[in-house]
Amino acid sequence: MTYSSNATGILLAAGLGTRFDPSGRHNKLLATLPGGTPVVFQSARKLLAVSSEVIAVIRPGAEKLADVLNEAGCSVIFSTDAERGMGAALAAAVRATSEADGWLVALGDMPWIEASTYEAVARQLDQGAELVAPFYHGKRGHPVGFGMAHREALIALDGDAGARGIFSTHTPFVIDVDDQHVLLDVDLPSDLGQV
Repeated sequence: MTYSSNATGILLAAGLGTRFDPSGRHNKLLATLPGGTPVVFQSARKLLAVSSEVIAVIRPGAEKLADVLNEAGCSVIFSTDAERGMGAALAAAVRATSEADGWLVALGDMPWIEASTYEAVARQLDQGAELVAPFYHGKRGHPVGFGMAHREALIALDGDAGARGIFSTHTPFVIDVDDQHVLLDVDLPSDLGQV
């Protein structure tokens, strides 16, 4: 893809992934896909293909993860707020990029989303949609786009509900996609080979 969005990319990569490894020794985002690429590296590169600036939010102490994200091309924020959940991590990223024209938000554990999906969401966001989401067979997926009108609501997020509250009170611009990967993340080691 050659499309370049005005939106700032946010990659949420601060989760614990306890279902992947209950012991906490192996970060699922550093697990490798069948081709040998770390999950988070592929997720980051997909987002970077449409957003020239991508901020990745991770937990303090995740230096190896930070190295992989820097190598992919992301700027990294270590956020203690991330321990409170996805909403808090997203709020930290928006606070750090408050001058952005909008935000294209992706998850670090969703490496298979097609480039065309990222581009479709970014284009609608750049054309003025304030809330954008891809839908596959009626189910909302990722990545999602937020315009400047949602800045204050995003900064106020906390806990692990992410931005569900915004979606419950605002109707997104719906992009119907033929990309099941908008719903597929890595939760378990067996998920690594699902594509």
